[in-house]
Amino acid sequence: MLVEHQTRADLFASGLTRRAITQAVASGALIRARRDRYLGEGTDDAIVRAVRVGGRLTCLSLLQLMDVFVLRNAKLHVHMKGNASRMRSPHNRRRRLERRSRRGVRLHWLPLSEPVPASACVPIVDALAHAVLCQEPRAAIATLDSALHKGVIDIDQIAEVFGRLPAKYSVLRPLVDGRAESGPETLMRLIVRMLGCSVEIQVEFDGIGRVDLLVDGWLIIECDSQEFHSDWETQVSDKKRDFALAALGYTTLRPTAKMIMQAPEDVIAAVRGLLAAHA
Repeated sequence: MLVEHQTRADLFASGLTRRAITQAVASGALIRARRDRYLGEGTDDAIVRAVRVGGRLTCLSLLQLMDVFVLRNAKLHVHMKGNASRMRSPHNRRRRLERRSRRGVRLHWLPLSEPVPASACVPIVDALAHAVLCQEPRAAIATLDSALHKGVIDIDQIAEVFGRLPAKYSVLRPLVDGRAESGPETLMRLIVRMLGCSVEIQVEFDGIGRVDLLVDGWLIIECDSQEFHSDWETQVSDKKRDFALAALGYTTLRPTAKMIMQAPEDVIAAVRGLLAAHA
């Protein structure tokens, strides 16, 4: 995501006068994030806040703006230059508000992969490296899967991400698979792998369609989300697919995305029960 801030010198060079800059800030056409740092109208508040404290938006906060899957995040993730000793403290009437907001800021200091002098966001490779460091392994893999599936990065850039990380994180790389169509699907895949099962992704059945996961050659797992499976017509269609697959000897389990993300122990118990019964 390319969002650049401008200095007063940049604005003067573009033809604006001091008066025009003041009017643009007053009208909202320009946002004065902090001293000598201006952003365009409509810039997302997370980016503005990151620039305001003297850094760039990164990690989970930036990825959420790019619609990449993040399991959970309640903080503003900001990258700071290596020579920055602290966040900036604006001396104006918003100072108290800014101090309060900083309690929810997570700072990142890892040097960037490339210089971005005017950018208000870090490069995507760095944002993903920060995200791996900030999350538990299963969530990190789901984030990488999502970025790959959405075309935010390619497979070569995945190698760059791991090149930015300590060597111990290399064990996660073979688990990344861009065929996963959602974060919950990745989390579900990791659950069945943890249980010692073989798993195939996005398997096509003639006359029926594609399923999310095929486990041990007989158990089909479909990861349902409210976004795509809430209306009755879709539920009827899903049941018809399940019946067609049952006629071929397959068992279908449909955990919701919420169950996978928030109650994985219940999902694990259900899969274990089916595996035991099938054995």
